Amino acid sequence: MNKVAHVADAMIAYYAGDRKRINHFMKVHGYASTIGRLENLPEDTQLILEIAALTHDIGIKNSESKYGSSSGEHQQIEGPPEAGKLLHALLVEEHIIDRVCWLIAHHHTYENINTLDYQILVEADFLVNIDEDGLKDTAIQRIKGHIFKTSTGIAFLERLYHGDTSSEL
Repeated sequence: MNKVAHVADAMIAYYAGDRKRINHFMKVHGYASTIGRLENLPEDTQLILEIAALTHDIGIKNSESKYGSSSGEHQQIEGPPEAGKLLHALLVEEHIIDRVCWLIAHHHTYENINTLDYQILVEADFLVNIDEDGLKDTAIQRIKGHIFKTSTGIAFLERLYHGDTSSEL
């Protein structure tokens, strides 16, 4: 079993019984993994992206218990320490843990996205959140214009929410 599978297993155990959270991070992982591969990420960056996609919302439990809220701001504070514990227990390399924790600490910050792993994580999370939150077309268009930058992410957004099959990858 590879690192990503171990992380997925650990996250499913972490959120045991919470199908909503498990389904969310598994869907984000699916989109992030696919976008990363179609955007030709280097394998080390792909690994970091996939681990970050699985763990990006790990701070929700502590956010809800400490603050009574799962706001993005609280997740960005509470997530990195929890992810660090989980990933250290799985013997993930320190440089990977550091980058994953950085991505978790910024995944609800949408200014100055300047790396592909960060961009793809945000796009994958939005692809899932748009559906889960039932956003309308005007909001989707605003998000497309302000958030989406990768050709794959844009194509997926158009195909999912506008039925556009002409957008090429």
